[in-house]
Amino acid sequence: MSNQEDLPFPADGLLLTHFLTVRDVARSRDFYAEILSGRVVSEENPAIVKVANSWIIMNPGGGPTPDKPEVTLTPPRPGDPVSSFLNVRVADIAAFYAAAQVKGARFLTEPLDRKAELRCYLVDPDGYLIEVGQATGILRGILADLPSGES
Repeated sequence: MSNQEDLPFPADGLLLTHFLTVRDVARSRDFYAEILSGRVVSEENPAIVKVANSWIIMNPGGGPTPDKPEVTLTPPRPGDPVSSFLNVRVADIAAFYAAAQVKGARFLTEPLDRKAELRCYLVDPDGYLIEVGQATGILRGILADLPSGES
């Protein structure tokens, strides 16, 4: 276990972490440590990886518990609709993309220019979507186009 200051336990106020239900804790923990240059601060029960100024917490799924009586946690299955994803902001998307590919990351596309930003998506071992973006046009007030059919 790491030093207490490495763990997501605020002395006051709050902090935000992200929890992922995973099939294989070790595989997912290693993915986030390697691809996002995170630091493992807890191996399991739960696994916690500190990534930049945040933490990703991972544990296997399971059925309802007394504090979440009608909730079952499961990782996504291929073809499941996506309702949320991690959003990672980088200073140099080309460098991140190249380094992550060398480490074995699976991207859906190469970084694309979306006017407001350069962005691409990668998928973790459980199928979770991770957006990687670098601000470009938005820094000059240029926003991305709306999806087709929206105004």
